[in-house]
Amino acid sequence: MTLKAFLLGASLLALAHGAQAQTESASCSTVTLADPGWSDIAVTNGIASLLLDSLGYKAQTRTLAVPIIFAGLQKGQVDVFLGNWMPAGQHDYERYVASGQIDKVVENLGGTEYTLAVPTYAHEAGVKDFNDLAKFADKFGKKIYGIGSGSPANDYIRQMITDNEFGLGDWQLVESSEQAMLVQVGRAVKRDEFVVFLGWTPHPMNVQFDMRYLKGGEKFFGSTGSVNTLARKGYVAECPNVGKLLTNLKFTQEMENTIMDDVLNRKVANATAIKNWIKANPEVLDGWLEGVETRDGGDGLAAVKGKL
Repeated sequence: MTLKAFLLGASLLALAHGAQAQTESASCSTVTLADPGWSDIAVTNGIASLLLDSLGYKAQTRTLAVPIIFAGLQKGQVDVFLGNWMPAGQHDYERYVASGQIDKVVENLGGTEYTLAVPTYAHEAGVKDFNDLAKFADKFGKKIYGIGSGSPANDYIRQMITDNEFGLGDWQLVESSEQAMLVQVGRAVKRDEFVVFLGWTPHPMNVQFDMRYLKGGEKFFGSTGSVNTLARKGYVAECPNVGKLLTNLKFTQEMENTIMDDVLNRKVANATAIKNWIKANPEVLDGWLEGVETRDGGDGLAAVKGKL
């Protein structure tokens, strides 16, 4: 091979390597992530932000109620949502994603559970099913503790009450932040009082509390579920390098539980807990960054490792 041919080949290879990032428009340089205020999404958004920032993008997070997140995605005001819990979020999925107004990028987590839960002592006393709640109405004070207003799960609980499903017609849904709900559960557990609340996994509550999930609510919450990554319409094609990263980003329950436990129970800063986990499990970067470049077309994996 002549020197001229070698240099030409090297130049073409360099151009091909940087082609994906360089085909992105200037608008792709900032990635807007939606956050409904949930601990698990704080973790996944934190991971995405760390990777994006290391690749030369600017990740910004907007804290919004779930209905506003979907409206924002539909209107192009939000780029990415990593927290479409299914089947709890089926209604929004059908309205926006199945109708083609918002894109599903990938399922980022499987084997989730998301339904009503009680402390184990209440379960052992006979509260094993949604139909058992009304039998112990006085012990529960006829209250179900949900999370923030606008969450799909709260809507399901409200529907149960409105339709008198499981004999819950005269019960009350108590809406509050995730942390306020968990404080209330903690108080009840300390006093051995009955409390029914919205539970899910992954989440450190499963370690913090000795708790059981109720059966019988599959009509509303399904059985086991998953979490989807969503993006505004056409985003992956418009921003292919970021789109490749989002497609690669898949998580595990062990990962999320470990990081959330450090944040919520050991008071480690979210960004620090994420960095610590990745440093202890660097092999995960190989899959997340496969085929992903820096914003200027450089080696994405090397750039992220350099930031760590």
